[in-house]
Amino acid sequence: MTFPSASPSASTSPPPNGSPNRLVLKAGTAWADAWRRCLAAAPEAFREDRVLNLWNGTWQADGRALPATSPVDGTPLAGPPRLDAATARRAVRAALDQHRAWRHVLLPERRARVAATLDSLTEHRDLLALLLVWEIGKPWRLAQADVDRAIDGVRWYVDGIEEMAAGRAPLDGPVSNIASWNYPMSVLVHTLLVQVLAGNAAIAKTPTDGGVACLTLACALAAREGLPVTLVSGSGGELSEALVRAPEIGCVSFVGGRDTGAAVATAVADLGKRHILEQEGLNTWGIWNHSDWDALAALVPKLFDYGKQRCTAYPRFVVQRALFDEFLAAYLPAVRTVRVGHPLAVAHPEDPFPALDFGPLINAAKAKELADQVAEAVDRGAVPLYRGAEEEGLFLPGQDTGAYLQPVTLLNLPPSSPLHHAEPFGPVDTIVLVDTEAELLAAMNASNGALVATLSTDDPATYERLAPQIRAFKVGHGTPRSRGDREELFGGFGASWRGAFVGGDLLVRAVTRGAAGERPQGNFPDYHLMA
Repeated sequence: MTFPSASPSASTSPPPNGSPNRLVLKAGTAWADAWRRCLAAAPEAFREDRVLNLWNGTWQADGRALPATSPVDGTPLAGPPRLDAATARRAVRAALDQHRAWRHVLLPERRARVAATLDSLTEHRDLLALLLVWEIGKPWRLAQADVDRAIDGVRWYVDGIEEMAAGRAPLDGPVSNIASWNYPMSVLVHTLLVQVLAGNAAIAKTPTDGGVACLTLACALAAREGLPVTLVSGSGGELSEALVRAPEIGCVSFVGGRDTGAAVATAVADLGKRHILEQEGLNTWGIWNHSDWDALAALVPKLFDYGKQRCTAYPRFVVQRALFDEFLAAYLPAVRTVRVGHPLAVAHPEDPFPALDFGPLINAAKAKELADQVAEAVDRGAVPLYRGAEEEGLFLPGQDTGAYLQPVTLLNLPPSSPLHHAEPFGPVDTIVLVDTEAELLAAMNASNGALVATLSTDDPATYERLAPQIRAFKVGHGTPRSRGDREELFGGFGASWRGAFVGGDLLVRAVTRGAAGERPQGNFPDYHLMA
């Protein structure tokens, strides 16, 4: 396979604001440039035409490499080398051998090796970010932030691990990680390195939809420092027996949708296995007796970061009907400022990276699915309040724009619409109007648990009274909430989370053993225990 330096053409969109300049790819950022840098940085993990799997401490040229394309503009990428079930079982058994050796490595040595890995990740920060741009469509600012959060977050654990791990022991087997594609570094690599720091071997399955090259480079840098990490690719259905149900696995860590998460939850419950299952929920933003519209307007564009492809995105506004006119007066001008386009398209090759709120969705199929759901909702009575125009996007001449979707805002969704009750994972805002506090709470609790929520109200007493009744793990007062970093606790209520909570020392506690009879903080079938 030869990776081209320019992308195939499909449709032409002019630059915004009537500019006569034709946009070009920023110098040195083509996929072919990134691939050459990967080959130079980690030749043990990359070949001219594919990436390798890492298991038994060795990079293996096994698995069937599937074709892949970038959501950015259709450029051909390296696809995941999918293993079969039998090879995955061998990889898990090898990881157990690594785990049994690593758990006896003293903490100072583990700290030193993880710290050296962080130094290497820092050295290759820009390449890791560029891979995220091409593989999952993150704008440059957000791609850099993903890498930085991984590095800075793990450094915090390196500095404080003695106290967190005091009196605790690694698990009996390696930790298996199955994560979604949207945060390869700040969620998956971050978690892997903390698990290793705590004394466990760690296994990761590359997300099917993107991130394989970025994860391969990160794991190559970790493996060079002697960290017991395994990286494999394959379909969830084929590998689940090995990565979830295998007796060698000491803990399963999952980030993804509720349907897949429910199947994983059933498996780990049957086996009595330690687990951390982060699942989706419909995060809502309530507006009740509110008047600071300037503050809300300033936040609206930020809520579209990465096209709302985040587990802590806010796709639903629940608005007091009497305030709807004022809400629209603040919301509509703000949403019109959201900038969408090719994350590497510039007017001149040496220009800075474009300042975008988001680029493509993860693939063209997802963009079409959401567009179809929006069209169906409108056909059934939803009111389209805003639709961004594709011609306002920043695109290269003739590039494929199939994975892009401009912001959309809908009012009065029909109950039959999937957008009514599920997280869209894309730039679609929906608005529900309510007249009473009871209706406000019912609408904000539509998905049986969410990770985050926010209530904008002028009266602190009203916030203090209503916030505990909102079924979200974190509830902000007029400001968005997020996963948090370092010491901040993270988990979920209802169907949005199953198993141990994470964040701060709870992430270490989730993957280590304490005193006999210890009950981890978390959301379990028979109890819910906050820290």
